[in-house]
Amino acid sequence: MQDFVVAFEPHVRLGAFLGVFILVALWELAAPRRLLRVSKAVRWMSNIGIVVIDTVLLRLVFPVAAVGIAVVAGSHGWGLFNALAWPFWVEVVLAVVVLDLVIYFQHVMFHAVPGLWRLHMVHHADLDFDLTTGVRFHPFEVLLSMVVKMAALGALGAAPLAVILFEILLSATSIFNHGNITLPPALDRLLRLIVVTPDMHRVHHSAIANETNSNFGFNLPWWDRLFGTYRAQPAAGHENMTIGLEQFREPRLQRLWHMLALPFTGAGGEYPIGRRGVD
Repeated sequence: MQDFVVAFEPHVRLGAFLGVFILVALWELAAPRRLLRVSKAVRWMSNIGIVVIDTVLLRLVFPVAAVGIAVVAGSHGWGLFNALAWPFWVEVVLAVVVLDLVIYFQHVMFHAVPGLWRLHMVHHADLDFDLTTGVRFHPFEVLLSMVVKMAALGALGAAPLAVILFEILLSATSIFNHGNITLPPALDRLLRLIVVTPDMHRVHHSAIANETNSNFGFNLPWWDRLFGTYRAQPAAGHENMTIGLEQFREPRLQRLWHMLALPFTGAGGEYPIGRRGVD
């Protein structure tokens, strides 16, 4: 089973991505949470355009990527997991949890270091919040993220199947928790026990700095509660909150070429964690 999934890894991941994307897109049409304020055609062309660039660049710079590192680590016995004898399912679960924690801390660092924030603010400069926001990342941020992920995988020695499952989960939950979708409040409270929901993550896309610097989780919701970065709701409410960044309110900046140039031409503002105000 593992050999089959690894052999067809790009096809498996693409199929999972498209399936979740279509499902959430239909959900947004049927039950939107907020009214969109910017041309959807412009945003979608730009946001999907940047993920195409990201994907091509990753394949060019890191041909073997995360799964390749897992295969090499396994064949050489590198990493913590390869030194321990335990059931395979335990390794898979632990790998997903530990990798998710790594992504949490990476996300915090992209908000804490001004130079990294300038890359990450491309994600936050979206004036609306829907499933395409979940794939809107500057190519340089994506490359740095892959370096971090590959280093973590080398240290862990996680099995290739665990890595593929984590990548699918990360992609699927990013699309889900950026969805402009309505969930019944009771269901949202229940889901927050096991996964980051759209209402939880939307707070992170508030234009208010102290709300932007909260709810860093993409997949598992536990880290924000554990490390004190959890914020249950936005101060203005979900329907009235302002999405995006204060210094980028012009719709023309949503075009692809502006997004690519934003880290080098736009102001970082007061959003890096060390500069945030105090409630």
